[in-house]
Amino acid sequence: MLKTFDLVLIGVMTATATVTYTIKHRAELKLEEVHRLEAEIKLEKDTIDLLKADWALQSQPNRLERLVKAYNEELKLQPTESTALVHAKELPMLKSEVPVPDVTEAKVSAKGATVASAKGAPDTKGAQATVKAQPIPMPAPRGEAEDADQIETGSVEE
Repeated sequence: MLKTFDLVLIGVMTATATVTYTIKHRAELKLEEVHRLEAEIKLEKDTIDLLKADWALQSQPNRLERLVKAYNEELKLQPTESTALVHAKELPMLKSEVPVPDVTEAKVSAKGATVASAKGAPDTKGAQATVKAQPIPMPAPRGEAEDADQIETGSVEE
């Protein structure tokens, strides 16, 4: 008959076989997931390459020139004049950088009516509020030192 030790060994062997099979099955599932992710990555890379090639075809100067000629009547495009190009220093301030105007508090007349407004417009009595004027920010003029910073542009030749 089977001894107790033999039964314990059979149980241990069955348990290790079960654990080994479970680990192998999980490893195969992970390997399938890795292959699936690699296939998705390859598909995304191929899609990016295809879109780059499509963009290169769509933005060819000869094609764009043909489209401009074909739709010139509808679009009425004009060439950009060199005076329309500005440096970043010449642009006005950002909205967040504009100083807040100093608005005086509304004056109350003897009868209790409000007299002042932010724009200094007269009220019905003809009185006018005092408003402090803020200087308007102006862009810096172009200097000769900035000529080196200019971007060179070229024309498309056929």
